[in-house]
Formats: sequence, C-alpha cells, structure tokens
Amino acid sequence: MQEEGVDLTVLGPTNHLRWLAGLDPHGDERPVMLFISQAYAGMLMPVLNAASVRQHTDLPFHTWRDDEGPASALGDLIAATGVDPANLNVALDEGMRADFALRVLDALPGARRTFTHGTVSALRSEKEETEYRALKACALINDRAVMAGFDALREGMTEKDVAEVIAAHYASEGAETEFISVCFGANGAFCHHHTGETRLRRDMAVLIDAGCRYMGYPSDMTRSGWFGAPDPDYLKVVSVVEGAVAAALAASKPGVPARDIDRAARGVITEAGYGPNFLHRTGHGLGIELHEEPYISGASERPLGPGNVYSIEPGVYLADRFGVRLEEIVFLRPEGAEVLSELPRTPVIRG
Repeated sequence: MQEEGVDLTVLGPTNHLRWLAGLDPHGDERPVMLFISQAYAGMLMPVLNAASVRQHTDLPFHTWRDDEGPASALGDLIAATGVDPANLNVALDEGMRADFALRVLDALPGARRTFTHGTVSALRSEKEETEYRALKACALINDRAVMAGFDALREGMTEKDVAEVIAAHYASEGAETEFISVCFGANGAFCHHHTGETRLRRDMAVLIDAGCRYMGYPSDMTRSGWFGAPDPDYLKVVSVVEGAVAAALAASKPGVPARDIDRAARGVITEAGYGPNFLHRTGHGLGIELHEEPYISGASERPLGPGNVYSIEPGVYLADRFGVRLEEIVFLRPEGAEVLSELPRTPVIRG
C-alpha cells in the first residue's frame, strides 16, 4: 500500500478476503467488509454473524445490529483506521457488491477511488511453492479426466455424455468439477460453448475445455481432436495453433509485458492467414479463482514476474466448421514458463 500510494484498502466477502485473511464470512445484503489502513485492520461485521466469524480471526470487529443499521459502526471503523476521510486514496475490492462499495464511497466523499490491482491482486498473482504444488496436482487430475473423456468417444453419444465421464473421473480422484465444455463439430467454433445434446458423428472435430478444483485450486486445459479420419484443413489449423502456443511459451520470461506474449501468439496466427479467427486474448491468470490477474492481452502492459500463473490458449474458430484451441496453464519461473499439464498437444484422434 505504501508503494502504491494507497491509504485504505476495503475488501468485501470475496476471494480477496478468503486469500488474505483466511475468512469466508456469510455474504448477503448485510454489509461485511475488512478495512485495512497502513496502521490498522478491522472489520465491519453484522452482530448476526460475529460469533461465528470470531472462531476464525482475532481481527477487531465493529459490529452493527439489524435494528440500527451499519452507518454508525462504519463511521467508528473509518475513525479507527486513522485515515483522513477528506483526503485519501482508497482501493476497493472489485469483486464485492456495488451497494457495499457505494456505501464506502458515500462515507468518504473526498476519496480518490482505485481497485486492488496494485495491492491484493498483485500479491495473489505471485504464487508460492505451496500453491504450485496444489495447482500441479489439480492439473494432473485434469489431464487424466480429459483423456478419459476422449477415450470414451463413441458414435451417437452426446456432449453431455462425455461431460459426465469427465465429471465422474474428477470425483473418483477427490476433485470437484469446476467447469466442462465439450464441443462437437461446429460447436467448437463457439469460444464459450455450453455442453449440450449434440451427438457425435464420424469425421467430426472434438474440443474439450475442462477444469476441476482440488486442494482449493482449479485447473483449466483445452485439447482438440477428431473422431474418424481428420480433415486436412483441421490438421493445418492445429499446426498453426500449436505454433502460436510455442511462440507464447518462448516469449514468457520475467519482465516481459503481458502484451508481448499475446502478440507472439497472435503473430503466428495472423501470418498464417487466420488473424480474424482468433477472437479472444491469449490468456488469463489462474489461482484460487479460475480467472484472475495477470491477463495476457494485447492491451496489458503489465510486466510478468516469477510466480505468475496464467493460461496460454490461442485458438482459431471457423464458423459452421470447427474450432481449435490448445490451452496450457504455466507457472512462470525465473528461467521461463513451466507447463503444468503433462499431456501432449497433438490432436487426439479417436474412432
């Protein structure tokens, strides 16, 4: 906060609070927030939940009752932080409810508002080795589950049938399903396809983008394949996308701006003539949330650093035909990117 010129950080009952303080208080319309100044940390806390949350923290509480409202307790909490309400820079939790944030700003009419990108989000993005071990374990479970999905492919089965195979594998290894997107044929050209009732036929592309949660952390990985004899155009696109992944991996070094990684991947696809068919950024950060800092986009000048974890997932989407996306989650080391998955990115051919 000192380095970023932030006088006050305010977190709601979100993943920021869970990561920073190990707290997951009941979140409803009752304002509950953690206020952190450079001299004090305390919580605005409904009396209704105070005793339960007290079991998990010794932070001071500024409590309020339903029949009196939070205004007085909020004023006491602001006073306890020692900040000047008329002249301060406040970093708001970008994930908390808008009515909580507006209540804070109304109580601090002279405040300059920012978000937590330079403070809590930045700290969360620098993963420690304990986090690496959880992410790696989760990635390996995901490897096995996704391959179980490909191995189960049979003509006539639906996308939902394959998703059920993947989910069952997650459960067999003690993991929870985070998301599963199974895309047959032209559905692969939808970047965020919802798994449905489309049935598998011979000579059809298959794209599986899936992730589970294990030890508190998620996985996220995409592999592309074909059921039957692959179309030569499909294999050409796979080769282009693989080249884009390789270029982004080679560009992933500490100190490199995120936009340079996006440009490395996008350049390969553009040079091959598929630039307009690459519809999204190259990647997103991953931690306790599936999407978090850093974001690997052409608009991001943020330099990457050791401990950053993010996806590299370029894709080419040909409407009414197929889509190809290859996704890796990488852990950035001082010497470069370590890929968490141990699956090859070659097309998975079945049938």
